[in-house]
Amino acid sequence: MVFKSKIKWVALLVLTLSLGSMVAHLSMTKFSSMNLIQYSAKDALSHDFPNIVSPVIRNKRLWGTVRSLESLQPYANPRNSYPVPNENTNGFIFAKIFGGFEKIRSSICDLVTISRLLNATLVIPEIQESTRSKQISYKFKSFSYLYDEEQFIASLKNDVNIVRSLPEHLKAARRSNEFPIFKPKNSASPNFYIKEILPNLKKAKVVGLIITEGGCLQSILPPSMSEFQRLRCRVAFHALQFRSEIQTLGRQMVERLRAWGQPFLSYHPGLVRDTLAYHGCAELFQDVHTELIQYRRAQMIRQGIISDKLNVDSHLHRENGSCPLIPEEVGLLLRAMGYPSKTIIYLAGSQTFGGQRLLIPLRAMFANLVDRTSLCSKTELSDLVGPETPLPSDIFQLPRPKSESELKEEWNRAGPRPRPLPPPPERRIYPHEKEGWYGWITETDKEPNPSPRDLKMQAHRLLWDALDYIISVEADAFFPGFNNDGSGWPDFSGLVMGQRLYERASSRTYRPDRKTIAALFDITRDNMYHPKHDWTLSVKEHLNKSLSEEGLIRQSLLSKPNSFLSHPLSECSCRISSLEITKQTEGKDGRVLYGDEHECPKWMQSAEAVGVQNDDIESAEDDNDVVEQQERNGPDFTTNLTSMIDHDEEWDPND
Repeated sequence: MVFKSKIKWVALLVLTLSLGSMVAHLSMTKFSSMNLIQYSAKDALSHDFPNIVSPVIRNKRLWGTVRSLESLQPYANPRNSYPVPNENTNGFIFAKIFGGFEKIRSSICDLVTISRLLNATLVIPEIQESTRSKQISYKFKSFSYLYDEEQFIASLKNDVNIVRSLPEHLKAARRSNEFPIFKPKNSASPNFYIKEILPNLKKAKVVGLIITEGGCLQSILPPSMSEFQRLRCRVAFHALQFRSEIQTLGRQMVERLRAWGQPFLSYHPGLVRDTLAYHGCAELFQDVHTELIQYRRAQMIRQGIISDKLNVDSHLHRENGSCPLIPEEVGLLLRAMGYPSKTIIYLAGSQTFGGQRLLIPLRAMFANLVDRTSLCSKTELSDLVGPETPLPSDIFQLPRPKSESELKEEWNRAGPRPRPLPPPPERRIYPHEKEGWYGWITETDKEPNPSPRDLKMQAHRLLWDALDYIISVEADAFFPGFNNDGSGWPDFSGLVMGQRLYERASSRTYRPDRKTIAALFDITRDNMYHPKHDWTLSVKEHLNKSLSEEGLIRQSLLSKPNSFLSHPLSECSCRISSLEITKQTEGKDGRVLYGDEHECPKWMQSAEAVGVQNDDIESAEDDNDVVEQQERNGPDFTTNLTSMIDHDEEWDPND
């Protein structure tokens, strides 16, 4: 009995302790906060940079300017005889522009140039991505949804006559398509406009242009038309100002990034579905993304945009430099350059094909990876969009139940008995499975036409790209994931690099050669996160060269034939004469690529020259991150690099 009584007492003690523990936990649950703690980029930045009393000294090897390009200054003013446009023009030009942010910006610059060439009055062009049919706010018209009309007209009053709309007596004729309409290519020459468009313009007094390829005038013009190239620069870098709400929020975002006292780098992945389909980069992705790229590539083949076959070797295209750098590769390159893990990186681009999954490795290497959603509240972004008519929510609805008479009629039509069991009902497709532009793939094999919600999101992406453009131009460093793709279309990174080159040529803008980068990664594919020391030195050497004149000249060869705005030298710049004169570099066609810039006016030279001469006192070690390394004189760079790395030990750049 004593033994049994002890067991009872132990059991009672255990029950008592359990009850007490349960009461304590319930009390803690009742009186504690139930809010979940969510990750915030601002909180992360506050943790990394808690106390900012004075500006932090920058590492010039990572954030310093490029000394060899400091003599280049922006200068797009007319330099020869340049008369003001006459009010009596040859007629009106109205245009419809199709495409995204970069195509719109490039096309507007070409339109102004053509209007000057034909002595025509330009009607404010219609941006089809932001028309009322795209469900945008009633506060804005097509052009004013993105740009400031007043600034655009006033800034170009000495270049081109611009009106907001056609005169009343011509509007009805336009609606009935009584005027000639042309669809010029982005490689159209000035002779095409003088011989084909100008006679029709003089005859009909109105000509319409439909622009779908991101431009309507060839990039490189004859030397005698250098004033027209400078007009392109004045349009792109001075006249095309975003509307005030976009500029205000963009400046606030830049201030928030600089408020931590640290420099920041802007990175644009360039992962766009159309670009990936054009270059055949489907195999670099997985699952549904490969299927979506191939579907779009098949469409391009049917439309005649691509003359190549559907199935291509994506890895071979990557080795040729035709595919963009994956965010993981960019993170490894930046780490090899010496950027610390706390570096603030702004992710530009309104959409990244592949989603957040592709950004996981980059975010693991650089925790302070932010974008517009990290820096702006939902209210600020919604205010930028303006008041819009709400769209009906796409909620799944069960089919209407059948009546008793319908069920009897269906039973009678079913045929002889016995009958097999009916098929099971279709699985319900929940709303979260249809979210995103790829939701159609869960329901059908054919891509449907864009829904009203899709059209509205396309218009919103123009605003997000505008904010990213402002931040990328103002960033302390810029790294493009994809540019100079050879498709002939303007790209976001190219426009950013062109404006940075125009406004401040010495700003830290990387111009990596993707073919060389692919060869470097192929060498260390098995040890990407623990590369050998010479591999890291090779990456530094290549990226530092891409910052300098060598990278600038290579970019001119690749990008300027497709987009003048991506490389506005030498027409839109001048050189300070008191500095060292650079030797001219010519291309294969005899065109001077670099070094023939005009001398800057005297009012521009004094302050710039003094500032640069004072910087010459600093040591060369702080100016450039020059890597002393064995010169490679052999023709096969990859072979020499492989043999050199094989004899080196592994080295972690974070050690």
